[in-house]
Amino acid sequence: MTSKPRIVPTPNENPLRSIQQWIRNHDIDEIEAVIPDMTGIARGKLIPAKKYSEEVGLRMPEGIFLQTVTGDYPEDQSAVDPSDGDIFLKPDIESFRLVPWAQDPTALIIHDCFYADGSPVEMSPRYVLQKVMQAYHEFGWTPIVAPELEFYLVKPNHDADYPLEPPVGRSGRAEPGRQSFSIDAVNEFDPMFEDLYDHCEVLDIALETLNHEAGAAQMEINLVHGDPVKISDQAFLFKRATRETALRHNMYATFMAKPMEKEPGSAMHIHQSIVDNHTGRNIFSDDSGQASPLFFAHIAGLQRYLPAAMSLLAPNVNSYRRLIRDHAAPINAHWGYDNRTVGLRVPDSTPESRRIENRVPGADANPYLVVAASLACGLLGMIDQLEPSEPVTGNAYNMPYDLPRTLEQALRALQDCTPLREILGERFVRAFNAVKENEHGTFLQVISSWEREHLLLNV
Repeated sequence: MTSKPRIVPTPNENPLRSIQQWIRNHDIDEIEAVIPDMTGIARGKLIPAKKYSEEVGLRMPEGIFLQTVTGDYPEDQSAVDPSDGDIFLKPDIESFRLVPWAQDPTALIIHDCFYADGSPVEMSPRYVLQKVMQAYHEFGWTPIVAPELEFYLVKPNHDADYPLEPPVGRSGRAEPGRQSFSIDAVNEFDPMFEDLYDHCEVLDIALETLNHEAGAAQMEINLVHGDPVKISDQAFLFKRATRETALRHNMYATFMAKPMEKEPGSAMHIHQSIVDNHTGRNIFSDDSGQASPLFFAHIAGLQRYLPAAMSLLAPNVNSYRRLIRDHAAPINAHWGYDNRTVGLRVPDSTPESRRIENRVPGADANPYLVVAASLACGLLGMIDQLEPSEPVTGNAYNMPYDLPRTLEQALRALQDCTPLREILGERFVRAFNAVKENEHGTFLQVISSWEREHLLLNV
């Protein structure tokens, strides 16, 4: 399948006119005008293609960014205007893509959000990342990121009270045990992955590798490194594409951090480096090819501020079930060279590709917020010229926890961290915490089967 055409208008072109021409050239019937919400869910409107350019400006209520994953709204709505007025959606022309699974010719375009006076909506996760990028640009730097996304394929589960199970593959059997890096185990789902690759090509998602992870029917894909906003767009779209493709093969794809009790969790590792805008060189390496002071300051910033950013990297109550000792997920913000037991791993690389792998984020997190938070922590360390601890050479699981262990602790840490609130945006943090506190409160109302089994007759 060939890649889709893309429109990149010249500065003198009218974006809506360009979109309208592209729509005509591809016989598009419908437009999905989307924005990523706090959770990373695609919200927006479906519009007949012939009416898209006729809109004075697409609008949505400002309160959409306060909607929780359960569809509720928090009591604390101080981050939005009491009138819950409109925000205006402006298309990002470079995000225009075909929707490969749609029955009728359909296009998708990601939008940015603004108020009537032209100011950006600070609560928008995409804007939060753009704001962090602007902070880097003020120093003459541009970050480069590459996510690794893990997910599970599972049998359709129509009753939430029943545990998830691995799906049946081509052999007619489910995986009996863990098959790390098994080619044959991936081949069990070849028809699904062939369609997924085709869908990703149409969606302009640059996949680098696919492999089987440690869990039963757990997979990992790596995205090709690039601009943080564009890469986050790809991660956002990849999640949706994977779920859609799996459904068409009678499976679910889940990015829950810990979907199965006895299996490893799913992560979204972020590889990050920074280039100088003038020279194009990786500033993590000096002229002699050795690690630069900025490299170590970036690590130190991640060490100091990751605990406060934890709710952005682990945003759900389920997220913290993944982050437990000796379960292939970090429990602290220590760092080390080619050490997978630490939170911050420095892979073996050339000076040009020197980078830091943040292994803390879960696959359930919003990719825009994960990348924004991870880059913000590193930037704060560079601004303050912080120094990291000594690198860990042994097993970091033998060291104490130093990351929040519950969502409640993480939200409190973010609220108490003035530097992070300032770089991410006070209004955004207020809205994010309100959403997550509501979700945490809703979760506390649920009585689990564990509680009924062990406490009903024993306490």
